[in-house]
Amino acid sequence: MLARYLVEMSKCYTRGRKVFCDDSHSSLVVDIKSINQFGISSISGMRTSSCSWDGDKQEVFVPEFEPGPVPPARPVDKYGFVKSEPGSSIPDMSSKSKPKTDREREERRLQKWRKMIGVGGVDWKCYVRKKPQVVKRRIRKGIPDCLRGLVWQLISGSRDLLLLNQGVYEQLVLYETSASELDIIRDISRTFPSHVYFQQRHGPGQRSLYNVLKAYSVYDRDVGYVQGMGFLAGLLLLYMSEEDAFWLLVALLKGAVHAPMEGLYLAGLPLVQQYLFQFDRLVHELLPRLGSHFDEETINPSMYASQWFITVFSYSFPFPLALRIWDVFLYEGVKIIFRVGLALLKYCQEDLLKLPFEKLVHALRNFPEDALQPNVLLPMAYSLKVSRTLEELKQEYLGVNNMLPQLQPVRLSISKDQRPSKQKREESLNIRT
Repeated sequence: MLARYLVEMSKCYTRGRKVFCDDSHSSLVVDIKSINQFGISSISGMRTSSCSWDGDKQEVFVPEFEPGPVPPARPVDKYGFVKSEPGSSIPDMSSKSKPKTDREREERRLQKWRKMIGVGGVDWKCYVRKKPQVVKRRIRKGIPDCLRGLVWQLISGSRDLLLLNQGVYEQLVLYETSASELDIIRDISRTFPSHVYFQQRHGPGQRSLYNVLKAYSVYDRDVGYVQGMGFLAGLLLLYMSEEDAFWLLVALLKGAVHAPMEGLYLAGLPLVQQYLFQFDRLVHELLPRLGSHFDEETINPSMYASQWFITVFSYSFPFPLALRIWDVFLYEGVKIIFRVGLALLKYCQEDLLKLPFEKLVHALRNFPEDALQPNVLLPMAYSLKVSRTLEELKQEYLGVNNMLPQLQPVRLSISKDQRPSKQKREESLNIRT
């Protein structure tokens, strides 16, 4: 079956990581009206295939177009990002470069993780029930990179979603159209542009990213597509197949394990507004001097923290730190974003207190390298207790927010085509290209 073939072609792994190679057989599936955006002037270059779906035979147009030129070979770090300078800020932590004692320690840690999850994850749920604190402690220390994709699926609940919805992803990609297709096409090259997997125009990385984002925009038409979603999907695709990445995105936004996060991308960004309210109050409570300084300089969290929540630190933070945050985020929920944000401010507090408005805004978007070391920042973040306060602030925010319709009625019955939210939502992301 063609649908199964196309999806299976994307499931290529090397020790749990995607192989960075071209695949001339996989095709990016787009609505016919979008083809001109890819430089195809007509449908004459498309092939027609007959597929059956639930017993009904259908004609499926699959566009075939040439990938762009392969970017010139350049040195990359262990994660696949092109090194900007010979002395990259990300140290080479490959097993060959480590002392023998460190390699042995990592091997022991890997064996513990393999024993904990079992073959294909069969022992995971049992282990979590029996020893939840052990699991929590090991996740906070960092999931082994070669097991990260599998463990992310297990702790997010996405593996169960996939098993319960066999064939759904293929149908969304091949047989549905999305009003967001042109927006997705426009933004693909802006997602992790320095990673070798996403650099080639129309290459396997960009094709997979398009398919995942298009499928989700069809799956949840209320959310559709917003620019920041590309960084979530892109990060997931570095560790799993298209279908796995799609269902993990669904698990996150629909709340398979933790509270749903689709409000980050709905019209008006309601969940972003709530998180920024909570974060502002936490800054004033836990870092009162800095909070007062922010008030004096008219600094509010929307000027620097929106990206933290919308992309879960995957946009502009060092990749090793982003991975460690995601390990904890998928297991413990959104509170780790608050903790990391507060830890960053606490670490840099004395320097921030000396800065006026312009320099303060710049500093809050460009933290020093020493503040972004995972083994420095994360222990500080774990020491901050915010769970109870977050819940109290949520209730306070919702209580105030529920009074707003009485004070200022708003129109609720706005059709999707009339919503002026697309530009506003993307402006709120403040993602520079």
